[in-house]
Amino acid sequence: MHTRSFRRAAAATALSISSAISLSACGEHTDSGGAAQPATANIAGVHVTRDAALHAALPEPVRSSGTVRVATDAPYAPFVMFVTDGEPALTGIDYDLGQAIGAKLGVRFAFTPQKFDGIVPAIQAGKFDVVMSAMTDSKARRRVLDFVDYSVSGSGILVTRGNPHRIARLDDLCGRKVGVEAAAHQLDVLKAHQSACAHTGRAPIAIQSFPKDSDAQLALRSGKVAADLLTEPAAGWTARTADGGHTFALVKDPAHGAGYDATPNGIGVTQRLPRLTGAIRKALRELIGDGTLRKICAKYGAASIAVKDATSNPAVS
Repeated sequence: MHTRSFRRAAAATALSISSAISLSACGEHTDSGGAAQPATANIAGVHVTRDAALHAALPEPVRSSGTVRVATDAPYAPFVMFVTDGEPALTGIDYDLGQAIGAKLGVRFAFTPQKFDGIVPAIQAGKFDVVMSAMTDSKARRRVLDFVDYSVSGSGILVTRGNPHRIARLDDLCGRKVGVEAAAHQLDVLKAHQSACAHTGRAPIAIQSFPKDSDAQLALRSGKVAADLLTEPAAGWTARTADGGHTFALVKDPAHGAGYDATPNGIGVTQRLPRLTGAIRKALRELIGDGTLRKICAKYGAASIAVKDATSNPAVS
């Protein structure tokens, strides 16, 4: 994790967002709160135009502030990453999508890095309005958040280059140390697979949970774990890009082409602002209809995960 404090990073990131949108704006609109908002913004090479009706439908606190406060777990490539290591500026699927939705709504989506297992409590405490962090839309999270789903992906197994433990499928994790991010859906996948290990007479998976997936990757790199289980697009991106693609590899199981236990990922919105949920869903539908969502996902090598309609899919257990 970077030594820069979250507060300083948030302020700098918000500034970079403001500058980026202002530079790409084609005309501005001043809302009732007096904040200048871009009429058009260029997001991932796509021109996104502000929708006045959607802006008017936003809850008053958001319209007045001109800002949606977004919590995210950075880095978690390719969903959210630092443009330059040690600097606060962000990029990635979730970040670009947040800027596109913000441009459509005529407000800024200001991202602040948080540890993944602390995001939901922070939203409950009123510190944030939204989470955009490849978060699985689950029944448990639905108790405290409203979701707008934008992608579907499974879990992937990341190993070191050459796959020294010859891991070919989920069953091969039985009896081995496996890294995973705390509170992530992949932790549930590993726990659920323990019964399969026992059924085949194998030792259970020695699950090693870490505050961030980057910590799990460090453990994998140093040989402290045999594999890391994370979202399949994240595993694929890491395998392709880390150290020029020379350090890690993605295990591809032909029986699970989209990864294990494919689930919907959603934008989690505080239940205090139901009108914000509705506005985000309508904005996302427009971005799906004009191809923006797919182009953003394709930019990071994950076009196939984009949903075809902005609905709250049936939550997983």
